[in-house]
Amino acid sequence: MSDAEKEAKKKKEKLYGTLFLGGLAGLSAMIGFGNALATCKKRDSKHFDMGFMGGKGLHESGAALATRALLWGTVWAVGGCSLLFYGIWKFSGAKNAEEFRFKVGSILPRIPKNDPPQSRTEFENLTDLLKYVSEEWGKEK
Repeated sequence: MSDAEKEAKKKKEKLYGTLFLGGLAGLSAMIGFGNALATCKKRDSKHFDMGFMGGKGLHESGAALATRALLWGTVWAVGGCSLLFYGIWKFSGAKNAEEFRFKVGSILPRIPKNDPPQSRTEFENLTDLLKYVSEEWGKEK
């Protein structure tokens, strides 16, 4: 297998992994939101329906208010983060992503390599890992 084929295979695996995790996160969010709505409706169906349809004395329904809040929250979050990241990019003076990576890498502290490993690196299961962490916590190396 050539280097180009290996690189293409690696990119394909990353794409599949990203799609899987993204799909799993999205499905989990939808299930959680649906479960929360079902619980609210089960506890107080009269006020739940009034929140969706709007009622006497309400200027707008709860669903419309929540949708508007979600929209503005998203706009502020994306806009604010975009401005922050763009400012950091311009402040660094980098022309491309590779140059930015090197400039930031020179500013941030180096993470020492753990080669050879100083402690256990493989565990049979989660219980084994947690037991190891609880026993080794705070010991001087």
